[in-house]
Amino acid sequence: MSASYLGIDIGTSGVKVLLIDEKGRSLGEAAAAATEPVRPHPGWSEQNPADWWSATLAAIDALSKSHPAELALVRGIGLSGHMHGATLLDRQDNVLRPCILWNDGRAAAECVEMEATLPTLRAIAGNIAMPGFTAPKLAWVRKHEPDIFAKIAKVLLPKAYVRLLLSGEHVEDMSDAAGTLWLDVGKRDWSDELLAVTGLDRSHMPRLVEGSAPAGALKRELAQRWGMQANVVIAGGAGDNAAAACGIGAIRPGEGFVSLGTSGVLFVSNDRFRPNTEGAVHAFCHAIPDTWHQMGVILSATDSLNWLSKITGQKPADLAGAAEAQFSGPGREIFLPYLSGERTPHNNAGARGSLTGLSHLSDPARLAQAVMEGVAFAFRDCQRVLNDAGTRIDRLLAVGGGSKSALWLKLLATNLAMEIALPEDGDFGGALGAARLGLCAAEGADLATVMTMPAIKAVIVPDRALSAAYTDQYQRYRALYPAIEEAIS
Repeated sequence: MSASYLGIDIGTSGVKVLLIDEKGRSLGEAAAAATEPVRPHPGWSEQNPADWWSATLAAIDALSKSHPAELALVRGIGLSGHMHGATLLDRQDNVLRPCILWNDGRAAAECVEMEATLPTLRAIAGNIAMPGFTAPKLAWVRKHEPDIFAKIAKVLLPKAYVRLLLSGEHVEDMSDAAGTLWLDVGKRDWSDELLAVTGLDRSHMPRLVEGSAPAGALKRELAQRWGMQANVVIAGGAGDNAAAACGIGAIRPGEGFVSLGTSGVLFVSNDRFRPNTEGAVHAFCHAIPDTWHQMGVILSATDSLNWLSKITGQKPADLAGAAEAQFSGPGREIFLPYLSGERTPHNNAGARGSLTGLSHLSDPARLAQAVMEGVAFAFRDCQRVLNDAGTRIDRLLAVGGGSKSALWLKLLATNLAMEIALPEDGDFGGALGAARLGLCAAEGADLATVMTMPAIKAVIVPDRALSAAYTDQYQRYRALYPAIEEAIS
């Protein structure tokens, strides 16, 4: 082995690092926890950026002890991170306040104000102004914390802040920048008009690069700390979902994945910019040049089953198993999975979940099936609005903890009317995608050669015998939200 490449995945709960060789094979990994986000008020979510840096140092330190020889051969580093977080720095790069995270909903009023101020906002950004995006958070700070706003010299996303400490450079990649609501996504450049709406300009923004391009070099003292050579290249990297797509090789038009994690994502790569703001579709730049992607995002996927677990006192895996054991087709109960609001297709941070069709027969197994079906219907909503944007999905891979459930995958395949491929066991998350981007940046490697798809363990096919029944049930599901919207918002 002559070289290795390091992927760093920054999450709100911790940091994971993964080391790969020239062929993309895993050489070693490590992780370190971060202090959990805090919620000072209902709907708020904040985290100290120092926690990401401490966890990054701890994870790489651990890797340097367990795999010193492999780490010494690192030539490229890639970064992945949770999107949308507002990390505010002064002129000395000091953090001015805790980072306002992706799942913070305080800026709903500012979203309305921004769209009223700039009627062309959606056309430029390709996205609706949502409280989770970065720009509305700055509008909130400008209004409610003017003293802090006046001191802002740079606004960085979480992984860009870690990059700053690794390299000394203010740099961001296109995929993460697209989630700020300051990027002209079609042009892949900051928009002066969008920035002006929040009282900022280009001087407040980091330099933009493609995710597979060099974005700086590792500081000498850090290279010495980890026993690395000089001139280690740091890649632009990617937002967490684009990084996951790089990890599973979903970089060509029509390739995508369905992620059954805490939240849910239906992701598909595009050959051009394809917004559908009416359907609350996320239309972002991909982490590689001349490529875009779309996402339908639901905020409570496996988190919905976790919620039922707390209510019933049964483990999520046991609930899923009980639902599978008694499954015979669509249940009578219907669940709307809007426990913490919803993005696609409703764009309603105030929406809340609902269970209807309850009877004396409604036991934990039936409720678990309803929850799993409700999440599958939410993904079907995402597919519907992606199709409305003219998007074609040719191939889907399943990732995330919920993909361990055979029933959940069957429900998804049947409701999406698509085969879903399940990869062999392995890490296909943000850390692998980041490491692959680090390899490309360091070596100028061919993206298609590096971003390959994993070996497939199984292909889940739609149950055609249940298709009509689930179409009927989906129509009942769709009718519920407008019927009770005022009661659950």
